[in-house]
Amino acid sequence: MRITTKSRYATRMILDIALHGKDTPVQSRDIAERQDISIKYLEKLIRELRKAGLIESRRGPQGGHLLAKPADTITVGDIVRIMECPPKNDDCACPDSICEDCAQSEGCLTRDVWMETTRFMFEKLDSFIIAELLK
Repeated sequence: MRITTKSRYATRMILDIALHGKDTPVQSRDIAERQDISIKYLEKLIRELRKAGLIESRRGPQGGHLLAKPADTITVGDIVRIMECPPKNDDCACPDSICEDCAQSEGCLTRDVWMETTRFMFEKLDSFIIAELLK
């Protein structure tokens, strides 16, 4: 499994919101400017994170984005799972992948290797807690 720009940028965005959104919502344009992420791409990530319940958004002049959960309950693994999973049907690198459309799924000799490697990767990613990264 490759960690894409979506996961890296979403993690930076969550950290930015955790750092700057303690008392008031953080506006998208401020996150985009601080993190050097295009506003259009940022809004796409915000939609996915909001749908997954990690952030909440408020409209209006004092609107913006806040964490929907405490920073000490959000891990980098949570963010990567949202951005990279669920897997495509032929992707055996995400947890709970079923490889339905993979031509090799029935007699795959390497699936266990990718599943075990992915499990170890997510164990490590889950050890990085947003609140602790801010310290």
